[in-house]
Amino acid sequence: MEFKYHVSGMHCAACSAAVERILKKQEGIETAQVNLVMEEVLIQAEEENFDAWKEAVSKGGFELEKLQDKKDVSYHKKVVCDILGMQCAACSAGIEKVLKRTEGILDVSVNLLLNQAEIEYDQTKIKLEEIFQVIQKGGFDARIHQEQQQEETKKKDYENVHIYGTLIVAFLLLYIGMSHMLGSFELPLPNIISYKTNPFNFAFIQFVLATIIAISGWKFYYRGIRSLLHGAANMDTLVAIGTGSAYIYSVFSLFSIANGNVHAVHSLYFEGAGVVIALVQFGKHLEAISKKKSTGAIQALLQLRPKTATLFKNGKEMEISVDEVVVGDVLVVKAGEHIAVDGIVVEGESNVDESMLSGESMPVKKGVQDEVHQGTMNLDGRLLMRCSVDNEDTTLSKIIRMVEDAQSKKAPIARIADRISMYFVPIVMGIAFVSALIWYFIQKDVSFSLTIFVSVLVIACPCALGLATPTAIMVGTGKAAQLGIFIKSGEALEIASHIDCVVFDKTGTITIGKPLVTDVFAQDKQQVLAYAAALEQGSVHPLATAILQKAEEEHILAPSLSNIQTVNGKGVYAQLSEKKLMAGNRRMMEEEGLDVSMYLEAEKACQEAGKSVVWVSYDQQVIGMLAIADKIKDHVRDVVESLTKSGKEVYMISGDHTRTATAIAKQAGITNVIAEVLPQDKAEEVKRLQKLGKKVAMVGDGINDAIALTQSEVGIAIGSGSDVAIESADIVLMKEDIRDVETALRLSHSVLRNIKQNLFWAFFYNTIGIPVAAGILYPIFHILLSPVFAGAAMAFSSVSVVSNALRLRNFK
Repeated sequence: MEFKYHVSGMHCAACSAAVERILKKQEGIETAQVNLVMEEVLIQAEEENFDAWKEAVSKGGFELEKLQDKKDVSYHKKVVCDILGMQCAACSAGIEKVLKRTEGILDVSVNLLLNQAEIEYDQTKIKLEEIFQVIQKGGFDARIHQEQQQEETKKKDYENVHIYGTLIVAFLLLYIGMSHMLGSFELPLPNIISYKTNPFNFAFIQFVLATIIAISGWKFYYRGIRSLLHGAANMDTLVAIGTGSAYIYSVFSLFSIANGNVHAVHSLYFEGAGVVIALVQFGKHLEAISKKKSTGAIQALLQLRPKTATLFKNGKEMEISVDEVVVGDVLVVKAGEHIAVDGIVVEGESNVDESMLSGESMPVKKGVQDEVHQGTMNLDGRLLMRCSVDNEDTTLSKIIRMVEDAQSKKAPIARIADRISMYFVPIVMGIAFVSALIWYFIQKDVSFSLTIFVSVLVIACPCALGLATPTAIMVGTGKAAQLGIFIKSGEALEIASHIDCVVFDKTGTITIGKPLVTDVFAQDKQQVLAYAAALEQGSVHPLATAILQKAEEEHILAPSLSNIQTVNGKGVYAQLSEKKLMAGNRRMMEEEGLDVSMYLEAEKACQEAGKSVVWVSYDQQVIGMLAIADKIKDHVRDVVESLTKSGKEVYMISGDHTRTATAIAKQAGITNVIAEVLPQDKAEEVKRLQKLGKKVAMVGDGINDAIALTQSEVGIAIGSGSDVAIESADIVLMKEDIRDVETALRLSHSVLRNIKQNLFWAFFYNTIGIPVAAGILYPIFHILLSPVFAGAAMAFSSVSVVSNALRLRNFK
């Protein structure tokens, strides 16, 4: 079983690796995958043991929380409303009395002191807007209580004040602390805090400012030390130890100055400790903003959900919240409005823009009994629709969950970063300690060694490493969703980039999935179509359906026939004006002794092209022949050419006769044909290709493709196909445009390239940054990295990795 939870307190790849390591040690847990960007963990376990897991994670310095449960299907709802205009107890009692009499109201409690009412009601019988109307009739006004939204706004404002306020304090601290470190040039300071005339004041003001910043960043120390004590050191540990060491050393220098040692002003590192904390906090702030952009696909999908709907009840229209719409409600959708939920049109006609679901720009005509989907836009007419599913089960909701699942599951390449992160922090701490010790023995200078120690710890933050993979996957899957391509997991995204063999099912994938009349051979084509249609009326055979559709398209009226007789395996016949009318194969015509020579060459050409042939005769004479075939979809040949040019082998698999399948494949430009395959054997054919060392992508749409889709490395389902095929596939194409197969494979390649770029720069940054911070350039160039610049570089590395991933939004 799978369980998903929110994890708070993570900041880097070492954090996520620590959470995974803690959870994997717990009894019953098979796997645990942490998504650093989404701050979620996906656990596979025999059964849920949340309390034990939460306690274990808490000991490591993190918090495990349950995600908000899926909306209850019960339509009983409680709301808190603000009531305006109440003056006394009689007012509140009156409101309660009126509401309790109203059908659909289950319970009411009015609080006069708070001017609020808590109302429980049945959404299937009454809507919130109707409740407000009842209250208004009593002489009062009502609205939904706004406290939660105000609290969220206040929290956001507080965070901004905290971040930027800390930066201002850090700037003052940096100005004072660096005022005497610019060689012959000194920054002007008031005499009262000058390091020359008042060295103690100079040190003490830095102590105050650094302490303010340290208190504002107390979480670094709390989480960092706690994680270290439980053997799960992370980025917070590096920052806490580095800045804490600089701060404590500076406090000792402050006491030394107080005791008369004025030279100790050169051993103050308050600005290093304070500014690093401020920069790390600001870096996390920028990182959070960047991460929000990387989750923009889900946010964009969520914004497609309309907030209100127009209910049609008792002949009246009423605006209500979408959350109140229940199955069976009838809604009005006017021109220019978004459709609130999935449903069925019960009245009206209109063109609907479904591009947000399918990526297809052309509007779709909708009429009575047609399905409409949440988030799509009604372009012109007025529609009445009946809600058919709960708000949480709409197509849009399923797509959102699909995208969220894809972004929460790790790609195999992410395990490289995870394994490194597991050992990264302890190794960095060792490098920092050893480097500081070596330089102390060389220089005999504690402050110099402390600079080395703090710089190494701060610059080595593995945040960039942890963000390299998930951000690219999130942006990539989000971009795919915008294109109408839904990739179910990071693993599928990565594997798709390595595909070297693409197998297309024929019917419904290469072809449109239903036979069509392609040619009519006759002197009087309309007569032949009319007679053939007359014979095939009432038949459900695919060839008969094709003939009837062609006659309808040509607006041909077929004569009425009675006593139509079927000859199994040959065709049909009837009497028309006391003369025999027949439609069937050549064998049927020949057994009647009819001359078929006129159309033999045409039949041969049609059969070579994979077409079925229907002969038509009247009054013992062949009067024409119809050619019927399942036509290939638009752009198939272009896609095959593109895939072949990119080095992929293309196969077509079909249950048809070899001659028919080969003819269709030839039209599509496919040379590799696997024909006469039973539905249950398609997976075996995929397995046979895999044994040859090929990485196979299977593209299909039918129930009989499901096993083959599962067997292949990457299953790609056409979205208009069966639910079973869609469920079995790794990638779902919402449009019937086969070009999206090539787009999906190309996008997966771009995402993997982006991940490799991110990992390279993350590794390269640490490979270069740590030695420089450790003082490798000092003996030759006298270059020593300040902790302040190390902190800034650390923040920049994370933002640069996320920014690189965001470039995927420009994919076309």
